[in-house]
Amino acid sequence: MQSREHWEKVYETRPTDSVSWFQEHPLLSLKLIRRTGVAFAAAIIDVGAGASTLVDDLLAGGYSNLTVLDLSSAAIEASMKRLGPERSRGVTWLVDDIRDFEPADHAWEVWHDRAVFHFLTEKEDRQKYVRAVMKALRPGGFVIIATFSDEGPTRCSGLPAMRYCAEGLHAEFGDAFELLQHEKERHVTPSGGTQEFLYCCFRKLA
Repeated sequence: MQSREHWEKVYETRPTDSVSWFQEHPLLSLKLIRRTGVAFAAAIIDVGAGASTLVDDLLAGGYSNLTVLDLSSAAIEASMKRLGPERSRGVTWLVDDIRDFEPADHAWEVWHDRAVFHFLTEKEDRQKYVRAVMKALRPGGFVIIATFSDEGPTRCSGLPAMRYCAEGLHAEFGDAFELLQHEKERHVTPSGGTQEFLYCCFRKLA
């Protein structure tokens, strides 16, 4: 995972709908969040959101307690501008590096991450990430992680990326989490290429 400067440059120099991971509507993420059965008032965090439209669709779907975190302030500003002042005031916005993030205890019921974890190529960084999830998530809460699958690319945005099968991703999180379901998605990039993603939904057991 590269520095803050790398991601600031990406979002300062490229339209948000031109980056390879762009989705007009993150349908699988939405489906998995709904499938958890959490209340509309449940605390949900989208980690490494970039300028994702997930927050737009969650608000439109009735979810009201949303936090968006990203390393890039430019990405956060793009999302706030897209939502407009009134809707963006109803969202908590955090600019932070997930490797240094110090969440409050049991702050969220759902932790969502599409395309951050696979950039953590160092074991120490992955361990920091899992510790943050353990601290931040309430007992019985849900983790929805989307990474490149074992048939996905090995690089993205000029950076090396990890690839996972469901069992391998579960092993990163350990026995404190139950794997509830997993599903693959063939993502078509704005340039017409394809990337295969693996989505896993885990439940924190205690």
